[in-house]
Amino acid sequence: MRRNSNILKDSTMRSGMAMIMAIGFLVIIAGMMATMLNMTAITTAKTEQMYFKEQAQLLAKSGTEFALLAISAHIRNPGGVANSTCVVSTTSQFPANAPYFNIVTNIRYIGLAGAAGTCAANNYISTPFVSGNNIAPESDGMVLIDVYVTSTNALNLSQRIRFHKRTLQKP
Repeated sequence: MRRNSNILKDSTMRSGMAMIMAIGFLVIIAGMMATMLNMTAITTAKTEQMYFKEQAQLLAKSGTEFALLAISAHIRNPGGVANSTCVVSTTSQFPANAPYFNIVTNIRYIGLAGAAGTCAANNYISTPFVSGNNIAPESDGMVLIDVYVTSTNALNLSQRIRFHKRTLQKP
């Protein structure tokens, strides 16, 4: 007579336990992979947002330079000059086809004797430096340039990018 006192040495019980351990191991690995994929997606979105924000800052710098170029192409001081004009704004998009950013530049003139006749009232600031106190007469004839860069819906970002840059420049 043979006695089977040890049930745990049965081969069917060992193979079932190995299957449960393998399934548990797969569940743990799948959870770790899901967490890693989620972290990768979040990091990618943040990096993309930072990249486009940096690009908006560079476009604002470029918009300022473009506004100065547009100002230099016009005669601002109408002292006896016919057809003098005053650039008050410029608009552009980047890139030209399927734009990611809209760039709007508003220009206001400070001082520049005679420019009040060609510039609209809200684009001309009279200067206090012309009268008797003359704190800084070299500030006469400067321009205040406001550049607004906004992202379009073509970027599909979670947060729209809006960047404003103000520059006081002597053209």
